[in-house]
Parts: sequence; C-alpha cells; structure tokens
Amino acid sequence: MGRTALVTCRPAPGVAEDRDLPGLVRALQAAGAEAVAVAWDDEEVDWGSFDLAVIRSTWDYSWRAAEFTAWAQRCGRATRLANPVDVVRWNVDKRYLGELGAAGVPVVETRYVAAGDPVELPQEGEFVVKPTSGAGARLAARYAADEHEAARRQIRRMHAEGFTAMVQPYVRSVDTAGERALQFFGGSLLHASRKGAVLAPGTPYDARKTAHPGLTPWTPAAEELAVAERALGAVPGAPELLYARVDLVDGDDGRPRVMELELVEPDLFLSLHPGSVPRVVDAILRAAAGGRPRCAGGDPR
Repeated sequence: MGRTALVTCRPAPGVAEDRDLPGLVRALQAAGAEAVAVAWDDEEVDWGSFDLAVIRSTWDYSWRAAEFTAWAQRCGRATRLANPVDVVRWNVDKRYLGELGAAGVPVVETRYVAAGDPVELPQEGEFVVKPTSGAGARLAARYAADEHEAARRQIRRMHAEGFTAMVQPYVRSVDTAGERALQFFGGSLLHASRKGAVLAPGTPYDARKTAHPGLTPWTPAAEELAVAERALGAVPGAPELLYARVDLVDGDDGRPRVMELELVEPDLFLSLHPGSVPRVVDAILRAAAGGRPRCAGGDPR
C-alpha cells in the first residue's frame, strides 16, 4: 500500500487541536498503510517520499496563505496532493463565493472590501465582517446596524494586516435552525452535522471563538444535498476532490444557501461520526494506490 502523509500544523496558541487525527492515522495503519501525520511547514519532510499527501488540519494556514499555497505548489510537484493545488489556491480566498453565485449557486450575499476601497456597510439589520482568508471565525464579528464605527475599526485592522474584508448580512436563521455541514469523501456524501451560532453579539472580532458549538449529527434534506452538489459542480476545472465540506444556512426565504465551501482542510467531525472512519480510510487507500475519486453524484470522472 502507498505511503501517505496526513498533513497538519504545529501546535500553537489559538490553533485548535485535530482530535480526529491520531485515530485516523491508527485506522490507516491497521488497514496496512504506512501513514504518518506531518506538519506542512516542517522543512525536514521529503514530500517526494510519499505516494499521497492529504491535507487534513493545516489550521494555521489563513494567517500565512501565500506561504501555504507556495508549499502546496511544491508538494503537488513532489507527490499527489489532495486536494490538488489549483483547488487549494482557489479555495483559500473566500472571494470564491462570488464565483459560485455567478454560476447560479445560492450563496449568502457578500460584499468585498479591499484596502483602498470605499467601506459601505448595511444601514439596516445585523451584519458580519470577516477576512476573506480565515478559519475558525478568526477576526470575525457580528454587528448591529448602529455599530458602523466599530466595524470600520475592524476593517482597518484587517487591511493593515494585509487581509481583504468581506461583509455579509447576519443570517438570522443561524440562531434557530443552525448551520449544517455536509461532508463528502471519496466523491459521495459521508455524513452531515449541525452546529449553533458561532458569533454572539458583542464578542470582539479578535476574541477566540468556539468554531463548532453544539455540534450534533444531521440528516440533510433533499434540497440541502442538491445545493451542496451544485456548489461542488461549480468548482472551476471540475477537479478530482478527495474530500469536501459544504456549509449551509437558510436564507430569509427558508431555502438553503452556501455559507462556505471547505476544500482545503475541513474538520471531518469523525469523533461525532465514528462509523464514517472505514469509508474515509478506504477512500484514502484508493487515492494512495492511484485510484480516482468520484464526483458528488457517484460517477467516476
């Protein structure tokens, strides 16, 4: 069986621990694979010694996006990288939501504010400000309609640190219906989960948040699955995706919209869905052996 790297990051303040990783390494080894967890920025690693590198929990990448994508380019030249570097490069910048919307995928309305752009904020209703490169709700905050000056201070801070800001209406249904995460692995639905609201009113943008509060298993409705598959089908170049997570919320019309499309390092929530581990292991083994992932509909590409 092929030699596989499960790519993670070094422990650091403010970076979550991947609690699923040790168990996944053990499950792969028990299946006969030579699998190890390695940090993406470990300069001692010979990526060419692996048959497959699977990005699993590189959860510090958003602070070092340019460095991370440069690593993905090098790693992808040395071995097979999942997901591929073109997908990584596209997905680390949340401006992809605009592309999905232009392709007809229902997404949360989003305005982008780069350094030097005029800052136009909603005049009614709550809204959210966050960076286009971010994970775990870092540098994200929820504002009331009369909190424009606080939001502008946050945007100035993000611009000073080299980030583009994104402004979205606060999706009110998150407080009641929550946010649903549909996980795909090996080209088909693996499992789904539901979580509560991450951004509480008044929480400072630079405070650490709980990324997945109140996580519970979820059975997706047919329309949720259809929207998720539309989003995956709109990824440029129709790439082979070993894994994907589509985060959905309900719009004011009660219908699902894409909040985020995670194709780089999504938490798989395997501790919540232990029965999914064998399917993940099987898909990784097939990929390491040169097998082709399947598309979301289940047909080989």
